[in-house]
Amino acid sequence: MRSTIEICLQEMAEHIISQKEILARERFDADLNTYSNKVDESLKEWRENLIAIFARSIFDSLEKTYRHLQAWGSEGVNLLVNLDLPLDLAIEEVRFYRNSIGEILKKESLKADLSIPEFYEIISRFDSVVDRAVHWLSVSYSNTYAARITAAELTSIELSIPIVRITEQIGILPLIGDIDTKRSQELMEKALKQGADLGLSHMIIDLSGVPIIDTMVANHIFKVIDALKLIGIQSILTGIRPEIAQTMISLGIKASGISTFASLHNAVKYLQAKI
Repeated sequence: MRSTIEICLQEMAEHIISQKEILARERFDADLNTYSNKVDESLKEWRENLIAIFARSIFDSLEKTYRHLQAWGSEGVNLLVNLDLPLDLAIEEVRFYRNSIGEILKKESLKADLSIPEFYEIISRFDSVVDRAVHWLSVSYSNTYAARITAAELTSIELSIPIVRITEQIGILPLIGDIDTKRSQELMEKALKQGADLGLSHMIIDLSGVPIIDTMVANHIFKVIDALKLIGIQSILTGIRPEIAQTMISLGIKASGISTFASLHNAVKYLQAKI
């Protein structure tokens, strides 16, 4: 037979679950000046699921509760990210129910005439569950955002290295922005693959959109030029601004053996007359 305390805990849990819509509504009312009605409605089921997990944690094993919290954090975090809710506001959702459900536990414990040690055990267990909810929410949120940022970076790199074919044999590679190690690798791979796929004999690399050219950046560019040469594509550099040229000279960076032009227009005219 179940003990009196076990029956009491289950009754507390059932009482909280029966109040989950009201509790979710309380959060909605508290957030009228924080979220839009649309966002609050979207969060309704997510809040109710959290309340139910918190309620069942009162008598469920901690292992089972933690599994539920992990699933809740993993599944629900996509909703939060899609709604553009920052992590601190998401955590505030959890804290809100720590307080509201904590009040219910206190009132129900007084009604059941539980001893102080019994109440302390209940509230300590509940606090550990809330802490784990914050943990899983933070982990899932951070992982999801990191994955999205990585995907966005890859897309940005892909879009920032376009190769434009202007004749059967000539292509233009306009570079824009800083060139770091990750981007230089993508630059190498894309220049070689598309240059070969398009059957180009010449590629104009335009540097007018590159803000800084130092030794590292120059090395990256020259490696791409050397690799293109190995597959039969001759490279021409354009868009080297006067201040960039001065910096390159002061750093001892030499572009010997590589054709250079002040403008893309002049390079195209030169190649059209040559080919």
